[in-house]
Amino acid sequence: MLKQRIKNEFCEFRALMKSVPTLIVVIFIMSVFAMNLLANKSIDIPVEWLALDCGIIVSWFAFFTMDVVTKHFGPKAATELTVLAIVVNLLFCLLLYIGSVIPGMWGEAFVEGSEGLLNGALDSTFGGTWYVVFGSTAAFLVAAVINNITNFAIGKAFKKNPDGLPAYILRAYVSTAIGQFIDNLIFALIVSHFFFGWTLVQCVTCAVTGMLVELLCEAVFFYPGYAVTKRWKERGVGAEYFELKKEKQSENTDNGNE
Repeated sequence: MLKQRIKNEFCEFRALMKSVPTLIVVIFIMSVFAMNLLANKSIDIPVEWLALDCGIIVSWFAFFTMDVVTKHFGPKAATELTVLAIVVNLLFCLLLYIGSVIPGMWGEAFVEGSEGLLNGALDSTFGGTWYVVFGSTAAFLVAAVINNITNFAIGKAFKKNPDGLPAYILRAYVSTAIGQFIDNLIFALIVSHFFFGWTLVQCVTCAVTGMLVELLCEAVFFYPGYAVTKRWKERGVGAEYFELKKEKQSENTDNGNE
């Protein structure tokens, strides 16, 4: 029974990967990888109570794609895509770490008198540290699950026109605000507070500021996201995945009636 269930889930996931347009998958995975790498760099801000890292400039891509996938394929599909992105990110973090410990010199390290120092700094940056990888992974996984569920739940509340622009805007804005706040806050508490010396006030203000930047990006890109989901529905994108899910639900209903 368990073996069959795992097999069915794998078949459903395989159908999902065939159904989600490749460009969306690439953008999502790259955004997850890039924001974790850029999270290593803090932004200099002349205000003591505010602290930010450079991951903020790309993290909105991840939430944008999650909102699009959740709208069309559902929260389970978006969460499975999130887990895939995290696994790929961890794999490449491992490869970067291996590259950082291989003897050699980075091109940017050739500055007379500072080669060793700069090369060590570049190795540390690209090789990463366990607490940054752990913190970013944990924060994004929790935030992604909450974002996807919230997005779906808000969409369900629109009974008359769930596929309309107002419904898409509200579900994208609210879920992104909550998800991004949680993502920033968890990462700040796990990593920045304990290892970078951020105060709790800085952690909270970072989370709020990151959320506001995300919402600003949503204001610019919400319509392209809406247009993408509308086009997908018109073209029947994901027909194989939806048919497989329907068959699975039918089988579960029949088994429940026996």
